[in-house]
Amino acid sequence: MTAARSSGGSIARRRLLLALGFGAANIAVIRRLRPNGRAAQQHSANQQQTPEAQAPEPSTTTVRVVSEPQQPGEAPQVPVLDATAARSVDQLFDVAIVGGRVIDPDTGFDHLADVAVAGATIAAISVDPDAPELRAATVIDATGLVVSPGFIDILSYSPNGYGEWYKLADGVTANLGMHGLDDRAESWFAARPDGSSPVHFGGASDNAHIRIERSLGPYDAAPQGVLDAMLADARADLRDGFIGLHMQPEYTPGTTASDLRAHAGIAAEHGVPLCVHARYSDNLEPGTNLQAIDELIAAARATGAHVHVEHINSTGGTGVMAEALGRIGAAISEGLSMTACAYPYEFWATYLRSARYDDWQSKYGITYGDLQVAGTGQRLTEQTYADAFAANALTAAFAIPPADVEMSLQADFVMVGSDAILERSHNNHPRSTGCFSRVLGHYVREREVIELPAALAKMTIQPARLLERRCPSLRRKGRLSVGADADITVFDPATVSDRSTIADPAQESVGIQWVLVEGRPARSPGGFTGAPLAGRGLRSDIASA
Repeated sequence: MTAARSSGGSIARRRLLLALGFGAANIAVIRRLRPNGRAAQQHSANQQQTPEAQAPEPSTTTVRVVSEPQQPGEAPQVPVLDATAARSVDQLFDVAIVGGRVIDPDTGFDHLADVAVAGATIAAISVDPDAPELRAATVIDATGLVVSPGFIDILSYSPNGYGEWYKLADGVTANLGMHGLDDRAESWFAARPDGSSPVHFGGASDNAHIRIERSLGPYDAAPQGVLDAMLADARADLRDGFIGLHMQPEYTPGTTASDLRAHAGIAAEHGVPLCVHARYSDNLEPGTNLQAIDELIAAARATGAHVHVEHINSTGGTGVMAEALGRIGAAISEGLSMTACAYPYEFWATYLRSARYDDWQSKYGITYGDLQVAGTGQRLTEQTYADAFAANALTAAFAIPPADVEMSLQADFVMVGSDAILERSHNNHPRSTGCFSRVLGHYVREREVIELPAALAKMTIQPARLLERRCPSLRRKGRLSVGADADITVFDPATVSDRSTIADPAQESVGIQWVLVEGRPARSPGGFTGAPLAGRGLRSDIASA
């Protein structure tokens, strides 16, 4: 950060272009399944990386300097969400971000521009090199960097005072526990007042938690009276601020298809999504991935609810990704409301005694050497497995084909969600700290699976649109336009990478240069800034509707 100074708005300051290209984005070209030369390469499922090799290889992306950025014949239209927030560029702003490649996935704007922030709001975007130089108390030189909306992690868990700092280092400005929050909404928000977290927070009512409150075991079916009580609990949680419903029938096999449809009906009634960890994650009869997808499609069709398929690369689509995506795509074409999300890793992790690990060798076609206990660098053996099982250790399973990850990221209805937040024990999957940087570094820059604007849409505007119907705060997030909230991530596309591993997930991503939350720089190239915590609860408006 610097004292107030001019931005130096000349074209000469903007000559650095990256090999990723600075052409205007067109979000409409994000196809359902986009073939790609590199993405089409097949990887043997048994060619798994060792723990030491999990860090991304050094980037081979080169930087090229051209005399001038290629500009369209006419100046691009500046994205405006709320014209009443616009301010003249000759004023003094709180923050100016100058010279960067500004990408707004909401409108497709993708251009070299200067961004001005007043308070918690984006107040001006200047694309004219001859315009007055921006003046601000803090000026961020973003030459050679990408300026995007702050990332929205749609599939996280409760902020814990620790893991959200690693989220911030991964470019995340909103931590949404749509995988279910282990408390009732009223007490959950009471324990987390605005200003208690460096990032925004909110999430979904968790059916698994409510089942426990109602004295149901994982395999217990709910009698009608108990089901009615659970549905009332779900309605109460939505009124008290949660922004969706969550179910996980794989971990609670006692949850019936009828239970799922009943909750989908409540989701439809209140205009929120039903987010589901699907019932099956293998391809052995009875009970297959595609049957799990069909169950969710049937719930969407029967109720009109928006059904969101959680981490489809590990549950619902593993090994049959093309078919699973095809069925969801056909449902969307039919008029049903569905989305999905994925995390960019070829292994999942959960506790060894969970239902997911029942008959794991036959279900997933893996053996002891494909399992690795979190926090260690060693794969299991038949002998060490017994000790890990006795301890119910969090264990990673290398059971996701690489092509499944790439294919899911290419589907236009699939977002990015981490499915984790780092705990102080560091007993976590590396997706808890490196999810978003891994997409940008490994799958955008190195593998060229998807283009940068498409990847950013999956992290910003798509989750915002999914949830904004009943969460007014999200209508100004996930966007980089005049009048939007100044939740902004500035990163270096040539270096952004994840560094976390199964053995040591507590490693911050690299290449995330600046992160602003509510207009305040919370992270700079030097680390966390010590600014007051600006995160606030993202609540539903159902109680006031």
